[in-house]
Amino acid sequence: MTDLRTLLATARVQLASDEAALEAELLLAVALGQPRSWLYAHADAVPAADTAARFAELIARRTAGEPVAYLLGRRGFWTLDLQVGPECLIPRPETELLLEHALLRLPQDVPVRVADLGTGSGALALAVASERPLAEVWASDVSAAALECARANAQRLGLTRRVHFAEGDWCVALGAERYAMLVSNPPYLAEDDEHLQQGDLRFEPRMALVSGAEGLDALRVIIAAAPDHLEPRGWLLLEHGAGQGPPVRALLGARGFVEVHSLRDLQAHERVSLGRWMQPAS
Repeated sequence: MTDLRTLLATARVQLASDEAALEAELLLAVALGQPRSWLYAHADAVPAADTAARFAELIARRTAGEPVAYLLGRRGFWTLDLQVGPECLIPRPETELLLEHALLRLPQDVPVRVADLGTGSGALALAVASERPLAEVWASDVSAAALECARANAQRLGLTRRVHFAEGDWCVALGAERYAMLVSNPPYLAEDDEHLQQGDLRFEPRMALVSGAEGLDALRVIIAAAPDHLEPRGWLLLEHGAGQGPPVRALLGARGFVEVHSLRDLQAHERVSLGRWMQPAS
């Protein structure tokens, strides 16, 4: 009979990656239905045959490249533990840059209305709601399956009273409503981007990744429509690809946004661009 210590050692060899030890432990914990910490106190335990088979299946899927987040069914974002699946983009640390600067522009003691366009798992919408208890947040997505995932996360986190969901394409889902802030992490990869054939991106929904020949189609649509949904002095914050800062700033400026600038991530890439809408509502 094979104990947990031996199963983990074998899995690490199969995975053969820098994160092999961590991933093996996370997947074994899922197969066992136990927290990862349980493994350290029970390394000599011998799992049931069906549990060992489940672990072997998870390792095989990970070896084939399937994202760990999908295998675990969850991913951490900000302070939240979110349910994720192949119907939505996996939340990434880079998007926390957008969230951090959104929160800097949202008061803690004043009711505000915020909309997250293309919410996916609900990461941005739910993080804003969790950090700003007076905020009412709307989350839109064209994918009904992604919205179901976001709703499930809102339910688990106890945020359903202040987070509202709307199915539709970008600002169209918002109707005639206006907000103090719009945030979005839209698709921004070009159709021929080589990264689409690498790593986790091979398994994530293409519609959440790709946006035209230059990767700018969704960004253009959002920037064009955003002023019709912003209150005077309202902010628009957008995540985009490295190298897209200049064209996104140009689009924001041409549409009439002011205080336009970009923010750099930890790798010094321009990753988020933002602007303020100062004109009165028509």
